[in-house]
Amino acid sequence: MRALAVSDKVEPILYGAGIRKYAGQIDLIIGCGDLPYYYLEYIMSMLGRPTYYVCGNHGREFEYHSGKGEDWQRVSEPLGAVNLHKRSAKEGSLLMAGLEGSIRYNNAANFQYTEWEMWLNIWELVPSLIYNRIRYGRYLDVLVTHSPPRGIHDQPDRPHQGFTSFLTFMRWFKPRYLLHGHIHIYRLDTVTRTRFCATDVINVYPYKVLDLEPAKR
Repeated sequence: MRALAVSDKVEPILYGAGIRKYAGQIDLIIGCGDLPYYYLEYIMSMLGRPTYYVCGNHGREFEYHSGKGEDWQRVSEPLGAVNLHKRSAKEGSLLMAGLEGSIRYNNAANFQYTEWEMWLNIWELVPSLIYNRIRYGRYLDVLVTHSPPRGIHDQPDRPHQGFTSFLTFMRWFKPRYLLHGHIHIYRLDTVTRTRFCATDVINVYPYKVLDLEPAKR
């Protein structure tokens, strides 16, 4: 499946009338966090494709969008998109799951997790992954996260450190891909794709068009 994956930055080339021409034929839209809901909704409405996302560490429980007249509407998710956090979903030939947020680095209430708290999130995913293994012969094809794994594409400062639990997750459940954002890219020579065990770890910031294939049985 051909996927448009986005994260962290509203990209003018996508948030405009030329998105269809630029992105080409897309089967799936994936949001890796820290994006306003209106941006995901715009991409989804313009391309007309299923959309899955997780929240980033700067995510908000609610956003306010202008409605009719001078009224403002409070929204808690991009309309029509599926929040993958702690959930498994099947889209076409792909088995997907998601884990939101970043490592905890301050006292913000939402979208930050200690390693232990992220493990609790992972354990909530395990039953659906085992179901996938029994029914489809594999646990998972695409893990959608905001944060990278520890030591892969992350940075030494606390807010941008990755999760060690993601490394164990990849060893155990062998997703074909781990798509993440969170780490902004400023240099052309920055590594954005790394192989770890059976998984391609890809930093999608600010967007990437990817041909995604199921993992081996």
